[in-house]
Amino acid sequence: MSIREFTVQVADEEIDEVRRRLHTARWPYLVGDENDWDRGMPATAVREAARYWAEEFDWRETENTINLFPQLMVPVSGTEVHVVHLPSPRTDAVPLVLVHGWPSSFMEFLPIARALAQPANPSAPAFHVVVPSIPGYGFSPHPDTPGWDTRRVAQAFVEVMTELDYHHYLVHGGDWGSPIALRMAEAAPGDVRGVHLSMLATFPPDGAASVAALSPEDQAKVNFALEFEQVATGWRKIQSTRPHTLAYGLHDSPVGQLAWICEKFREWSAPGLVLDRSTVSLEFQIATAALYWFTGTASTSAELYFESNRTDADFVATWGGPWAVSAPVGVLELGQDVVRPVQQWAQPLLPTLRSWRVLPDVGHFPALEAPDALVTELQTFATETSPPVAVDTPGRTTTPFTHGTKRQRAV
Repeated sequence: MSIREFTVQVADEEIDEVRRRLHTARWPYLVGDENDWDRGMPATAVREAARYWAEEFDWRETENTINLFPQLMVPVSGTEVHVVHLPSPRTDAVPLVLVHGWPSSFMEFLPIARALAQPANPSAPAFHVVVPSIPGYGFSPHPDTPGWDTRRVAQAFVEVMTELDYHHYLVHGGDWGSPIALRMAEAAPGDVRGVHLSMLATFPPDGAASVAALSPEDQAKVNFALEFEQVATGWRKIQSTRPHTLAYGLHDSPVGQLAWICEKFREWSAPGLVLDRSTVSLEFQIATAALYWFTGTASTSAELYFESNRTDADFVATWGGPWAVSAPVGVLELGQDVVRPVQQWAQPLLPTLRSWRVLPDVGHFPALEAPDALVTELQTFATETSPPVAVDTPGRTTTPFTHGTKRQRAV
C-alpha cells in the first residue's frame, strides 16, 4: 500500500435511510421526570436532537467542510490511518500532531487547523498540521487483529509521521490523545520534541495521606473525581468490558448512537455538568453522531477501551504513568473538565514537565469551546520548546523540526 488521497462521500441512500430510521424510532418508557438527567439523557433532549438530525441537519454541509481540508489514507502496520494533513505555507513551520479521543473525532480540530497552519500574526509560530484518526474511529479502519491499545496506536501514529517524512515534531492530545501522545514520545524520543496535553489523570501516590496534604482546592478536585467515578462512568465500564453487546444497539439505532454521543458532549463540556446546556453546538454533536453512524464505528471505537481499560489495573497503567518521556511536557488544565489534575502529583509522573497553565472556564473539548485560547497555548508551547538548533549526531547540526520531500508529495 502507498499513501493515497481521500475524499468523504456518503451515498444519498445512506442519508435517506438514517432519516427514515429517525422518523420511525421506537421510544422507550422512561421512569420519572422526562427532563431529569440523573438516569441518563432525558427524552425531551433526545427527541429534539433526533428531530433536528432528521429534519434540519445537513450532512452534506459537514461533508463539504471536511473536504475543504486535504486528507490522506496512510499505510501503517498492515492497516491504514485516515489523516487530515494541512501543511503550512511558512518555511519555518513546526510539524504538529493533534490526537483526538472519544466520543470525539478528527473533526474536533478542524476549527483550529487553519489558524495553526497560517496564523494571522506573522510573528506567531506556524504548524504543519497532522490530525490522524485513531484506528477504528471515523474513516480509519480498525485492524482485524486484537491488541490495539494506546501503545500500539501511538506506534502507528509514529509510523504515520515517518511515512509523511516528518522528523522532529510536537504532539498535542486530550482524552485518549493524552496517553497516546505520551506513548508516542516514549516510542520515538528522537522525533517527538514536545508533548502538550489538555487532559492529564493524576492519582494519589500515597493514598489517603497524599489527599490529606493537599490544599482545599486540590481536595475538591479529588472529591469531584470520587463522585464522578461513582455516578458517571457507565460508558467506560461497558465499553471496557462488553463493547460487542453494546454495539448491536448503537450500530442499529441512530437514536441510540445519538444519545450515547450527545450525553457526553453535554456532560463534559462547560458550563460544568449543567446538562441542558453545552458550549459544544448541537450541530457539532449531531455531526459527530452522524460520523460514527455512517462509518459504523460504534463498536470499533470501543475496542480501545477494551484493550486499554478492561481491569482497574489496566486503567491505572494506561492513564496513571509514570511516563518515560524525555521531551518537555506542557499541561493545559481545564477548570470545567471532568478530569481535574493535581499539579503536585503530576511532577513525579512527568519529570520533564515544563509548563502548567489553566483555562478555568473551559470543559473537555478546548478546540471547540475555546479555539482561540488553545491556538495561543499551542503557539506558546512551541516557542518554549523550540531551540534554535539541535544536534542529531556528532558533527551533524539540523533545525529542530524537519521534514522532507515525501510530505510534499503527500499533499
